[in-house]
Amino acid sequence: MVAYSFNERFAEPIASGHPATGIVKRQTIRSLRKRHARPGELLQLYQGMRTKHCRRIVPDQLCTAVRPIRLWIARGYVQLLDTGEAFGTATKLDDFARADGFLHWNDLQAFWKAAHEQAADPDMAFEGVMISWCPRS
Repeated sequence: MVAYSFNERFAEPIASGHPATGIVKRQTIRSLRKRHARPGELLQLYQGMRTKHCRRIVPDQLCTAVRPIRLWIARGYVQLLDTGEAFGTATKLDDFARADGFLHWNDLQAFWKAAHEQAADPDMAFEGVMISWCPRS
């Protein structure tokens, strides 16, 4: 079982859907690390892990996919490395951002730029994994 911690802004989209769009967040983008969840494993999703305000957002979820991904935040381009699928149109970027708990691509960009200074550089790509899940049945 692997646990992931989320910013407070993502708790509601994970639990019941984004207040503006109603879309439930079922994916997260994470940096590469030694061990991520694997498809078929259970995930624990928390808000504020390692703080006294830590809380579980939802019951255990089932990991459905872990896909290598590359994002150019400032440029507005996403590439799924396992299939080569890539997109940069406003509609596809907005759909991707909503699936990740944001209102639209500009909202995702603002979040990333505030959290990662290098995200403002159009030549800088973030490489990591996109972890997807569904409720455990």
